[in-house]
Amino acid sequence: MATHGKKYIKAREALGEKVSLHAKDALAKMKELTFAKFDETVNVNVNLGIDASKGDQVVRGAVLLPHGTGRKARVIVFAKGEYVDQAQAAGADAVGADDLIEKVLGGWMEFEYAVATPDLMGAVGKLAKILGPRGMLPNKKTGTVTFDVAPVVADLKKGQVFFKTDKAGIVHSVIGKMSFGVDKLDSNLTALLKAIIAAKPAGAKGKFLRKVTLSSTMGPGIPVVLEESLKV
Repeated sequence: MATHGKKYIKAREALGEKVSLHAKDALAKMKELTFAKFDETVNVNVNLGIDASKGDQVVRGAVLLPHGTGRKARVIVFAKGEYVDQAQAAGADAVGADDLIEKVLGGWMEFEYAVATPDLMGAVGKLAKILGPRGMLPNKKTGTVTFDVAPVVADLKKGQVFFKTDKAGIVHSVIGKMSFGVDKLDSNLTALLKAIIAAKPAGAKGKFLRKVTLSSTMGPGIPVVLEESLKV
């Protein structure tokens, strides 16, 4: 059973009953209750009205947050030839082919995102057991398997995030840092929710966005009232 420290318990008590708040109010309350001595990440959990046991109802996608995530994303690219120069020019932190694959196989994991050109995916498949469970394996559905590497790398560096429902039909994502202003966090949240709505599977029935909860790294969850335009 999980236990919480005294500061968390105090913040939870100050929050009171879990009454849903409008996004900006929830974000302001989160800032008011923060007690950590570091710049916490702002997380969001979105419960969706899908049957998570059905493969055709998996919700996945990507969104470029208007104000980024507040962290410097490290991006590697599996490529060769002319695509090496394109990836490096776009700001990739490491670019290579067999040499980079061997480096990752050897335990090097100093990156958050991986991109690959289609011609190297056969070799990159060696990393499936390492990158797959972490959600980091290049994938056509997320746009990270492409010959057009430059814009993908650029977007990832700017603050693009990927999302995918877990086995319970919940999307877990981040929308920035506590140091962001409320307006920036609210703008990032809206962009994420609209991207999730756009990825709604045809087979989903009934209310799609069922529950949205915001929390900081160390703080309690705060339920959010959805704006009318997002009530689907």
